Amino acid sequence: MAKPSDHRPRLAKGKSRPQPKGRAKPVPKQGSKKPFKKHRPPSPNGARRPGRPDRLQPLSPEATLQEERPDLVYGRHSVEAAISNQRPINRLWVNERLVFDARFRPLILDAKSNGAVIDEVNTQRLNQLTQGANHQGIVAQIASHDYIELADLITSAKAACRQPVIIAADSITDPHNLGAIIRTAEALGAQGVVIPQRRAVGITPTVAKVAAGALETLSVSRVVNLGRALEQLKEDGFWVYGTASEAGQPVHTTQFDRPIVLVIGAEGAGLSLSIQNLCDILVSIPLAGKTPSLNASVATGMVLYEIYRQRWLEKLPPIMLGGDQNQAV
Repeated sequence: MAKPSDHRPRLAKGKSRPQPKGRAKPVPKQGSKKPFKKHRPPSPNGARRPGRPDRLQPLSPEATLQEERPDLVYGRHSVEAAISNQRPINRLWVNERLVFDARFRPLILDAKSNGAVIDEVNTQRLNQLTQGANHQGIVAQIASHDYIELADLITSAKAACRQPVIIAADSITDPHNLGAIIRTAEALGAQGVVIPQRRAVGITPTVAKVAAGALETLSVSRVVNLGRALEQLKEDGFWVYGTASEAGQPVHTTQFDRPIVLVIGAEGAGLSLSIQNLCDILVSIPLAGKTPSLNASVATGMVLYEIYRQRWLEKLPPIMLGGDQNQAV
């Protein structure tokens, strides 16, 4: 009896041999089209899927520090000002270079006598505390910043001088900008700063660091509604001057001869429309270049300098202003 042949008949051109059930699918040849991959929608709320890399951008060290440790102040000028002004300090971390520094030794001993714990640590520990920020070798843990009530700020400002100046920051979100505004305001003689609670940065470690000690002598009031605060200031005799990049009269032609509230707009957006409507006068800084606007802290410094330049000129005798010498005698 003849054995059956193992040779299978050839298939017609273009046809494929049927595969038995349970057999693996053939691997596509090189150069063939890849099978269509179904699109996976992103997970809700930006959550990361298991096994997939996190595509969210990490927070900066300073932004992380603001959220986790708002009680820390770092930097030589900021810590020195806090100790000199008797701010309650719970703990002080200092590297070995500053422990025996002749400039900081008395301040460190003063903080220790007031109950602060002094820790001599290395730079790695300071980097860990500040999330890699520029600590300059010293970090202090202090009580949270004490905001002053708006009514108390108005009272103290009027008691300080006849024509006080208060800065109002409209939705400043950058802590570096707010810190620079506070530092400039204190340096040029302003009596206080008003900031809103919503959609604006508060007094954070970064703000205190950039302010370089100005917060120890300049009062800050944090209000629920900036518009209502401006109305209260106007009722107490203040004139509200708002900064605008285009509309408004040039700052060097504006007379600043009264109690002033200088309102500074947010970065890029400027003053909101509701705040502009509350301003008595809008002022602008004429620019000669192609840059359309200035940084908020830079604009604050320029307008403040013009305010105090006019007041300094009023105090000079006529002979120094180029007047008739015979009249001055």
